[in-house]
Amino acid sequence: MKLILVTLFGLLALANAYEPIVRYYHESEGIAEAERIKAAELAADFDGSRVVGGSAASLGQYPYMCGLVITLNSGATSVCGSSLLSNTRLVTAAHCWFDGRNQARQFTVVCGSIRLFSGGTRVTTNRVQMHGSWNPNTVRNDVAVITTNNIAMNNNIARIQLASGSNNFAGSWAHVAGFGLQRDSGSISTNQVKHHVRVQVITNAVCRNTFGSLIVDSTICTSGAGGVGPCGGDSGGPLVTNNRLIGIVSFGSAAGCQRGFPGAYARVSSFESWIRARL
Repeated sequence: MKLILVTLFGLLALANAYEPIVRYYHESEGIAEAERIKAAELAADFDGSRVVGGSAASLGQYPYMCGLVITLNSGATSVCGSSLLSNTRLVTAAHCWFDGRNQARQFTVVCGSIRLFSGGTRVTTNRVQMHGSWNPNTVRNDVAVITTNNIAMNNNIARIQLASGSNNFAGSWAHVAGFGLQRDSGSISTNQVKHHVRVQVITNAVCRNTFGSLIVDSTICTSGAGGVGPCGGDSGGPLVTNNRLIGIVSFGSAAGCQRGFPGAYARVSSFESWIRARL
C-alpha cells in the first residue's frame, strides 16, 4: 500500500509538472481584449499590438483572415479570429463559440479591415457548427465552421486553401496573424489591427513536454522560443505556410505569451474532411 501511495503521488507530481493552459477563454482573455481594442479604436490611438513578438500587418497582407466580434449570451463582447474558406464559409476555433462555460450568441465577421470595431466588410451570423466531439476539458477537436451571407472577394478579402495529407510540417516556418495582444499585460495604441509573426512548427513530441496529454495527433504546435507566437485575442486565427492553412489557434500557457512556451493549434489536415463536408 505504501508503495502504491508513493507511486500515485509520483504520478500526480508528474501530471502537475506540465504547463497549465488558459481555460474559459472568453472570461480569461477575450472579453478584456475586446474592451481594450474598442477603447483604443474610439481613442484613435491604435497600432494593432497583437501576436506576441510580431510586427504590424498591412491591409491586404492576410486577406483570408477575418476578425470576430463576439456577443455572448451574457451580453458581454469578446473577440477571436477566423479564416475565410469561401464566400460563405469560415473556420475558427470551437472555443470561440463555446469555451466550456461561456456561450456565444452571435458573431460579427469582419473581413478586409485593419480595425476590428469599424471598417471592412461586416456580416453578422449565428450559424456556427462546432465539431461534434469538441471537448473543452481536453481541448480536443477545437474546430468550428461559420456560415454567413455572401462575402464579396476583393484585393483585401480572399480565401485560403486547406492543408491536406500526412505532412506534419515539423521544422517548417509559418506565419500566425491575429488581433490579440502583442505582449503579456500589453496595451493597445495607434492605428492598425493585425499583427503577424514568423514561427517554426515543432514536433508533437517536443510540444508534449510542455502540455502533456493535451497534445494529440490532431494538434500542431509552434515554438515559443524568443517569446513569439499567438497571444490573448488570437484564438481561432490562422497558422499558414505556403498559402495553406495548417493550424487554427487553440491554446497556450496560462503563464503568458512571452515565457517561451509553445503555441498549440488544431491541425487542419486532421479536420480537412470534416471542414470540407460543411463548405
